[in-house]
Amino acid sequence: MNQPGTDQGGDRGWRQRMNTLTARRADAHRPQVPAGQRVYAVGDVHGRLDLLLPLLAHIRDDIAARAEADNHVVLLGDLVDRGPYSAETVEYAISGLPAFATFHILMGNHEEAMLRALDPMDDQSQNLWLKFGGYETLASYGVPVATLGEELPPAETLRRYIPERHRQFLDGLPDAIRFGDYVLVHAGVRPGVPLEEQDPKDMRWIRQEFLDHKGDHGAFIVHGHSISTEPDIQANRMGIDTGAYRSGTLTALGLEGDRRWLLRASVVDGEVQTKLSSLG
Repeated sequence: MNQPGTDQGGDRGWRQRMNTLTARRADAHRPQVPAGQRVYAVGDVHGRLDLLLPLLAHIRDDIAARAEADNHVVLLGDLVDRGPYSAETVEYAISGLPAFATFHILMGNHEEAMLRALDPMDDQSQNLWLKFGGYETLASYGVPVATLGEELPPAETLRRYIPERHRQFLDGLPDAIRFGDYVLVHAGVRPGVPLEEQDPKDMRWIRQEFLDHKGDHGAFIVHGHSISTEPDIQANRMGIDTGAYRSGTLTALGLEGDRRWLLRASVVDGEVQTKLSSLG
């Protein structure tokens, strides 16, 4: 029996429309990496080699536990600054990376600022590298930072401490890499600009214009640069910089087909522990 004030036919029609909308949402295209590939994106390291090493070991074990695939690991930039082991992290990236995957390392804004400081032809008046991590990096290279003031030392002085092969390595880093529907980049992309026309400075430095944009970017963007306590998961992007240098947690995102999962290395009670969690 119908309740007063209800229309059985109208109620049925409303339910059908809702079911259709729900089905469309469920069938909506989820970003995918190409078949046969598996990708791990690692957030901003910032000199925390003590977290990167156990996280990569965790990724190695995760690969071993899954089906055979073409495995790639992408470090999203900002290897240097703020944390204690910048020089050691760069050296590891040059000569110590393991062989369980193909590694790709992207350029971050901190690498850009460091390279500018090493360029004798660059105008350093607007380079704030010392103020956002340069002191820690120079200390890791053996520079007696107690002798430094607030101004950048001459590039010739810095080059006496920082190996040329480190400078050349950083100078050759790419700005982005694409796997299927995913584009991995350090900071983000400029909304409304085709991906193939993006400015490298935007890809290394952009923040609020990118973070606030809710529309399509031409691909699903995975990025670091902007710190969040937990991965920042949006419909068009995901940020995985969990502030390793200050939080003690370095985060990686695993991608295969349309599946996504998280891997983390965190300092807990003075020891580094790793964790795996699914994103569905």
